[in-house]
Amino acid sequence: MSEETSLRLQNFLAQRGVASRRGAAALIEAGRVKVNGVVVTTPGARIEATDIVALDNETIKVRAEEHHTYLYNKPIGEVSSTDGQGARSVLESFKKLPYRLVPVGRLDKDSEGLLLISNDGSLIHRLTHPRYDHSKTYEVDVHRPPTEEQLRILRSPLKIEGYRIRPVKVTVIEGARLRFILKEGRHRQIRQMCEQADLKVRRLKRVAIGTLTLGKLKPGAFRELTAAELQHLLSSSTNAF
Repeated sequence: MSEETSLRLQNFLAQRGVASRRGAAALIEAGRVKVNGVVVTTPGARIEATDIVALDNETIKVRAEEHHTYLYNKPIGEVSSTDGQGARSVLESFKKLPYRLVPVGRLDKDSEGLLLISNDGSLIHRLTHPRYDHSKTYEVDVHRPPTEEQLRILRSPLKIEGYRIRPVKVTVIEGARLRFILKEGRHRQIRQMCEQADLKVRRLKRVAIGTLTLGKLKPGAFRELTAAELQHLLSSSTNAF
C-alpha cells in the first residue's frame, strides 16, 4: 500500500464528518469500524480508494477525490497552516472550494510569494521531500548591501539548528536585494542564514518553484495549475536523481 495514495482511517472518518479526529480514533479503538468487513482498531491504519469502510455496520464508501493544485500569491501576515494559529490561514482564500486542500510546504507569516495549495498527495510528497531536489527561488531585501565576506558566509554550508545545510546559490540582484536558490527548506532557513552573516531581512519573497513563477498574479489571488505545469513538476521530480 502506497502512503502517497492512501489515507489514515482516523483522518478519513474525520473528513467525512463522522467525528473529530480524536472522536474517530475512539470509535476505531472501540472496535466499531470495519474495513472490507474486518474490524480495524488502529486509528493510523491506511485505506485506499477501493476499500469499503463501515461504522456500526453502516457503509461509508471511500471515494477517490479529484486532484487540484493551485498557485497562490501569499500576502505577508498569512500563515501556512490549516488552523490559522490565531492569524489568517492561507486556506481562507480557498474555503469556498469543495475540496480539502493543504499548503504544499510553508512560507512563514512575515514572508510572501509563491505557495502551492493542493489535495494531490503524490504531488505534495514529491514537492516537499528533499530528495527530489526541487529548486525554490527567493528575492530577499536586507538592511544594507552585503560585503564579499558576508556573501561568502551565505554561500557556505552553514549549520542551522544542528543540521548542516547544503550550499545555497546566492547572487546580488542590485544593492541590498539578493536572490537565493534553495534545494531544501529548513525552518526559516534564509532568515537564519542572514543572521549568521549579520544581515537583517527586510523583505522575503518566493518568486519561483522550479519553472513556475507568479507572473502577474496579485497578492491574495490564485489560479489552478495547467496540465502541462503539473506534468512538468512530476517529470522533474522523477528525474531528480
